[in-house]
Amino acid sequence: MAQAVLLDGKRTAQKIIARLAAETGRLPKMTLATVLIGDYPPSRIYVGLKLKMAARAGLATRLMELPRNVAQEHAEQTIRSLAEDTAVNGILIQLPLPEHLDAAALTGLIPPHKDVDGLTAENLGRLVNNAPGLVPCTPLGVMELIGEYKLPTAGRTAVVVGRSHLVGVPLALLLGRKGTDCTVTLCHSRTRELAQTCRQADILIAAAGMPQFITGDFIKPGAAVFDVGVTRRDGKICGDVLFEEAVQVAGAITPMPGGTGPMTVACLIKNTVSTAELALQDL
Repeated sequence: MAQAVLLDGKRTAQKIIARLAAETGRLPKMTLATVLIGDYPPSRIYVGLKLKMAARAGLATRLMELPRNVAQEHAEQTIRSLAEDTAVNGILIQLPLPEHLDAAALTGLIPPHKDVDGLTAENLGRLVNNAPGLVPCTPLGVMELIGEYKLPTAGRTAVVVGRSHLVGVPLALLLGRKGTDCTVTLCHSRTRELAQTCRQADILIAAAGMPQFITGDFIKPGAAVFDVGVTRRDGKICGDVLFEEAVQVAGAITPMPGGTGPMTVACLIKNTVSTAELALQDL
């Protein structure tokens, strides 16, 4: 069997950014504000990539840096000030945060129409109700790749491994909604006979944060495999999928890196551009 088609997230993300740049050229200047707390090296790298891609799309950016030992009250005041600033269209809090901070409380201060990560309770609720809102960036990126490569979904079986509200749960909702029409199974660490369940999937999403646990034995021949989980080993990025085995079995697969990561950043920018329309709807 031939090796799988590579689902090129980097190339697709560049296409999205080029399209967004054309849109922003016709809109009033938009600003993405990013809050970076502490000096966790991977977070600083990710923020740099996001700011760079935002600039390519024609967005203004604002970086708010706070020390690692910042008090919850001070961090909350920073978010409130950005929420009240009419010049700011989107607000991003770079995760993870230092352990002493309440991430949910900080996220909850972001107005839903500025919540470009799509993580507020209102935006997640709107996703459940299939109502207009901002969708979490990584799930949105996966759906964009499915569309870009015209992967069939109607009546197909999709298995999502990982039940976080950042990736797994939103993806299960997006894959199962009318118009996509997958039959979805949501798996997790307590799922019995996980490999057997995964082998039923026409579309397999690995989003558990367990490095390289999805081997070739987990994959149905010809399936589309999306590697979302990101772990760092010896300073290198490692996904949930053992790529060397999976690529020999799958019909299509995202590389790591260069797959879902660039799509997440591109969809963050897409959400920021969408905030203007959502604000007019009084979200």
